[in-house]
Amino acid sequence: MGSINRRRFVGGMLASIGSAALPVAKAADYPTKPIRLIIPFGAGGPTDTLGRALAERLTAQFGQNVVVENRTGAGGNIGTDVVAKATPDGYTLLLTTNGPLAGNLTLFKQLPYDPLKDFAPITLFTYLPNMLAVHPSLPVNNFAEFIEYVKARPNQLSFGSGGNGTSSHLAGELLKVMTGIQMTHIPYKGDGASMTDIISGQIPIVFCSVLAGMRYIDSGRIKVLAVTSAKRVPAIGNVPTIAESGLPGYDLAAWYSVMAPAGTPRDIIQKLNSTIVGIINTPDFKAKIEGMGGIPVGSTPEAVTAIIKEDIPKWAKLIKESGAKVD
Repeated sequence: MGSINRRRFVGGMLASIGSAALPVAKAADYPTKPIRLIIPFGAGGPTDTLGRALAERLTAQFGQNVVVENRTGAGGNIGTDVVAKATPDGYTLLLTTNGPLAGNLTLFKQLPYDPLKDFAPITLFTYLPNMLAVHPSLPVNNFAEFIEYVKARPNQLSFGSGGNGTSSHLAGELLKVMTGIQMTHIPYKGDGASMTDIISGQIPIVFCSVLAGMRYIDSGRIKVLAVTSAKRVPAIGNVPTIAESGLPGYDLAAWYSVMAPAGTPRDIIQKLNSTIVGIINTPDFKAKIEGMGGIPVGSTPEAVTAIIKEDIPKWAKLIKESGAKVD
């Protein structure tokens, strides 16, 4: 359905790394002033954490401050729209996910931007699976027990996510479609906020990024039942996938991309692409992403366009089948 085939993503997209460092034509002087990196989700979540790590490296590389700015709301649409309408000069960039660029096109009645027309893609950044976790008070210890427990309580339990249209939201919707369980979705402004409520017991269930959730596993503040990707995540390799836990074919995770406003000069896009892909491919930065539970990518700008075009109909199908709606 709306899932990303991991072999296609990790194999096909990583195959583009070799050709990702594009030649720079005329952007030798860029940048000459600070750059804004817009994060359309809240502080403390995976997009924010990844964005700050990238901003730190870009600042060192360019000798100009790259300042992270969180512009939250509407499932990432508000911050994404800020970049869509920004001056296309390379000084306002976006780090976002497949939610605002694919799923939200169907989930929201109208977007203030066009994911394909209003942006100049720079690179795919990373692939980041989600996890299914519950509050320790919930009397379940594995995925099978979880499904049995929720099925016996239709519409009595709620699950939190990082926001409407995010991969964590649609991971829950996909589970509902494939199992027939009935849960109420509660959207948050990023995984950081949803983790606060799952830890405090305000919500019983959460779908969150591996990055956001794994820090709370060893302390027992959450019980993680499974990851949403087709294969296990090395950072938490003892946690099974939903697919291997009794639901074959389940696979849904997030990809992250760096974007600029449409009309940004091609030579600036080329310089940003070669610089960011170079950062992604440094051993210490790759290790940093992998330690966050992610899979480093790096790609051509064209690869970003291709995956957006591929995911829009896939996510549309899942959203329509699940009946997912936003308030």
